[in-house]
Amino acid sequence: MTHTLLVAGTKSHVGKSTVVAGLCRLVSSRGVSVAPFKAQNMSNNARAVVTPDGDTGEIGVSQHTQARAADVVPTTDHNPVLLKPRGNAESQLIVEGQPIAHLAASSYYDDHWTQANRAAFEAFDRLAENHDYIIAEGAGSIAEINLHDRDLANIETARQTDADILLVGDIERGGVFASLYGTLELLPDDCRSRVIGCLISKFRGDRSLLEPGIESFEERTGVPILGVLPYEQVGLPPEDSLSLPSTAAILGDDDGISPEHAVTIGVVRLPRISNFTDLTPLGQTPGVRLQFCGLDDGHQLASADAIVVPGTKNTVDDLLALKDAGLDRILQSFSGPIIGICGGYQLLGEQIVDAHLEGTGDTQRVTGVRLLPVETRFSSGKRVVPIERSLDGCGPLDGASGQVTGYEIHMGETTACEPIDRPFDESGAATDQVLGTYLHGLFDNACARDAFLTAVYNHAGKTPPAGGHTTRTDVTSAADRLATLFERHVDIDALFEP
Repeated sequence: MTHTLLVAGTKSHVGKSTVVAGLCRLVSSRGVSVAPFKAQNMSNNARAVVTPDGDTGEIGVSQHTQARAADVVPTTDHNPVLLKPRGNAESQLIVEGQPIAHLAASSYYDDHWTQANRAAFEAFDRLAENHDYIIAEGAGSIAEINLHDRDLANIETARQTDADILLVGDIERGGVFASLYGTLELLPDDCRSRVIGCLISKFRGDRSLLEPGIESFEERTGVPILGVLPYEQVGLPPEDSLSLPSTAAILGDDDGISPEHAVTIGVVRLPRISNFTDLTPLGQTPGVRLQFCGLDDGHQLASADAIVVPGTKNTVDDLLALKDAGLDRILQSFSGPIIGICGGYQLLGEQIVDAHLEGTGDTQRVTGVRLLPVETRFSSGKRVVPIERSLDGCGPLDGASGQVTGYEIHMGETTACEPIDRPFDESGAATDQVLGTYLHGLFDNACARDAFLTAVYNHAGKTPPAGGHTTRTDVTSAADRLATLFERHVDIDALFEP
C-alpha cells in the first residue's frame, strides 16, 4: 500500500518545494521507491517532460527537480495541472501537459475544475501503482478558508490520497508560531487530524533560543515540531514567483570574488517574465553577478557587461512595454554580448506577425527590437519538446562546440529574413554580438556557459577567478545536501513510521 505525505505550508515561499525535494532524495537513498506529486501548480517556470502515453508536455520546474531527486523520470503525472499566469488576471491552463485554455480564475473554477480534479487523481493513481511512497506538495497556504471546497493541491489532495500532513512554517520573516497555530485552527477537522507534525524552515541562529516557543506550541496544539531546518542555499532552482528578485537586485555578490575578477550580467526583468530559472547556473558561478533590471532601470542595464533577455509568458505585450520604456534603444546601442531566450529571442527580431494570437489586443504586426534578422509568426499551436542539438558556436558563444540539451516551450515559429548563423540548427540565430535561441536550459550546458562567460569577461577586459566558470548548480549534489540536512535536523522516523 502506498503511503502519502502532503507537505503543506502556512503561506507561499515557506520552502515546501525544497522540503519535498529533500525528502524524496532521503527516501530514495534508503532504497525505497518514491515519487513527488503536486496536483495543481501555478508557475511560469516549466520543463518539458514525457506524458504517460509517450507524448511530451510541461510541468512545473520544482516537480521536475523533485523527480530527479527521487531518481525517477519526470512525467506529467508528477504535476498534472499547471496554471501559467499571462497577465490581465488570466492564466493558461495546462492539463496532463497540454494547453487547454486561457482563462480567468472564475472561469477555471466554473468550467474546468472538475476536469482538473479528475486528471489530477488519475495521475496520482498511476504513481501509486508504481511507488511505495508519494510525497505531495501543497500550494500556497492550506488555510485559505475561501477555497477549502475546491483546494485541489491541499485539501483535496489530503482527502483523496488519505495523506498524512507535514505543516511547514517559515521563520525568516518572523511570526512562525502564530502562522503555524493559526493555520491549524483554520483547517477542516478531518484535515487537522491528519497533521502529524510541523517543520520550521529558514532558521538562522541558535536553535536553543527556539526551545521555549516549541514547548509552548506543542503544549497548546498537541502537534510536535519535528524539525528546524537551518537557512542554507543548496542550489536548487527556484519556482515560486516570490523567489524572483526585485528590480535592481543583484545575485551572486557574496562569493568573496574581488571586483577585478567579477562581471555583471544585466537581466531584463520583463513584466511577464517566465523560466527565469534558466539563469540559475550563471548566478551560481563564482564571479558572476546577475542584476535584474526593471523597465525603469535602463541606466543599470546599459552599464552591465552583458545582457540576457529571458522568456516571457506574453512576448507581444512585454515587447510593447519594453519599447514604451525605451529599453529597445538601450539594447540597440549596447556594445557587449546579448542573449535572448525563447520570448527574449522573439522580441529581439525584426517583427512579430499575427501578434493578436499571443498578445491581449488585436494587433496584427509588431516591430521588434531589430537586433536579429528574424521574424516570428504566431499561431494557435504550441511546441513543447525536450531537445538535443549540436552546438557550432558563434557570436556570444564563439568557440563552443559539442552536444547541448534542454527543452523548447513556446508558441510561434521564427524564421530568418536573410542568411544568418544558426548555432543550434533551427533553434536559434546569431550575429557577432547577439544570440537568440529557443533552448531553455542553455546555461546548464558547460560548453555554452563557458563560451558565453568567456565572451563576457573578454568584453569587460577582466579575467575570471581561479577555477574558471564552474557553477555550483547540480540537482543531484544539491538534493544530497538537502537529505543530509534532514537527517541532522528532522525527526525522519516520525514522518515515515508505519
